[in-house]
Amino acid sequence: MPIDATKATSAEPRTTELAWDHKDVQLYHLGIGAGAATPEKPHPATDPDELRYTLESALHVLPSFATVAGGGMALAGGLSAPGIEVDLAAVLHGGQTVTVHRALPVSGRATQTSSVPAVYDKGKAAVIGLRSEVADDEGPLWTCDTQIFVRGEGGFGGERGPSARLELPDRAPDLSTERAIRPDQALLYRLSGDWNPLHADPEFAKLAGFDRPILHGLCTYGVTLKAVVDTVLGGEVARVRSYTTRFAGVVFPGETLRIRQWQEPGRVLVSVTAADRDDAPVLADTVVEHS
Repeated sequence: MPIDATKATSAEPRTTELAWDHKDVQLYHLGIGAGAATPEKPHPATDPDELRYTLESALHVLPSFATVAGGGMALAGGLSAPGIEVDLAAVLHGGQTVTVHRALPVSGRATQTSSVPAVYDKGKAAVIGLRSEVADDEGPLWTCDTQIFVRGEGGFGGERGPSARLELPDRAPDLSTERAIRPDQALLYRLSGDWNPLHADPEFAKLAGFDRPILHGLCTYGVTLKAVVDTVLGGEVARVRSYTTRFAGVVFPGETLRIRQWQEPGRVLVSVTAADRDDAPVLADTVVEHS
């Protein structure tokens, strides 16, 4: 069987050395739309608030950069774990959480320790849970919890796992904004380390069941966090404490995201939909916790 849940969850944690600098941070920010015009910023290239994402002398690091720091995409460790051998065309990103222990540095070297805490049996699919803890010489930096959805690999008799869903407030959102996804967005974003051909190769996309390449879920994840930070948190990236989402649907390059936000004490609840497809769900169960 391609997935041996017992072997995967009992394996010793694996360590990887990570390194990044300002160019990696800037490339990531450009990949999630930094410097692009928005309804709030019609002239973004010279907007002082936008320059914090693009100009090395003013650079702040958006916490979602943790998912690609060092060129290692958040789900890669789970696909190379002992006991796991799957077809990349059957893999989708199920969910992602980044917990920030302190502000991410513009450049750094750190050690990533990865393990597989759980493998869940969803019947027709398996969900691999991956935890990556990253620390440098000064202590913990961030923790990533990743859920990897693998079609056709369920039915092995394992636990089904949690299925709780976040209930959004029964009122209009406090804020709703739109973010356009450029036609070449996936081609730029993949330079941060996610080389899955699903996001660039039309023939591979067809093998995975899509009529054309789709945007990386983690690109949508970054676009959304940037929107929340820019509109609710005053551009202060260091206020983010944790950020979690469930990937509920796909985005095609060239579409527009509609990002709705509900503000509560210490957190923002978020819903993301594809505005061009009758608000088809994209991100669900999404929460940004902040100071």
